[in-house]
Amino acid sequence: MDKYLICGLGNPGDEYAGTRHNTGFMVLDAFAKASNICFEDRRYGFVAETSLKGRKVFLLKPTTFMNLSGNAVRYWLNEEKIDQSRLLVVSDDVALPLGDFRLKANGSNGGHNGLGHIMQLIGQNFARLRMGIGNDYPRGGQIDWVLGHYSDDDMKVLQPTIDMAVDIIKSFVLQGIDNTMNQYNKLGKKH
Repeated sequence: MDKYLICGLGNPGDEYAGTRHNTGFMVLDAFAKASNICFEDRRYGFVAETSLKGRKVFLLKPTTFMNLSGNAVRYWLNEEKIDQSRLLVVSDDVALPLGDFRLKANGSNGGHNGLGHIMQLIGQNFARLRMGIGNDYPRGGQIDWVLGHYSDDDMKVLQPTIDMAVDIIKSFVLQGIDNTMNQYNKLGKKH
């Protein structure tokens, strides 16, 4: 059976719930809710399992904290013998406006420490879905911004993109990265 690993980046703990840096967790929570599955506390992360048309899908929310996310990703790829081409990492991105997104087959870490650590450990050849969180912060204020909580108004902008991200994950598993990029990237905001 083909296996896929979908990793949402974030930080564990109640104080980080609903923060911009936890957008990856929020996407996976939405996917789990839509699939009627629950996360279990496992090694290096909270893990949920489901299947889509005969393909096994593992959802991973690392508990390693953001800057060590690669430890969790590498462990679960090895543990479940999942090929790197079947890994999709969902992260927040300050370079994209709130509510925008970009799906890429590979590339740089864009200054994101979680992506950076994963790339250090497994290389850069994996798909990533970057969820825009905007960058409406003063110079030097990036850490406070990414660790800040979404407002209700922010969530009204973000929620449709989270819902679309759930569909993007399903498409990635069923149709592959290229078809999914062709289908969804044109739906992102135009800059």
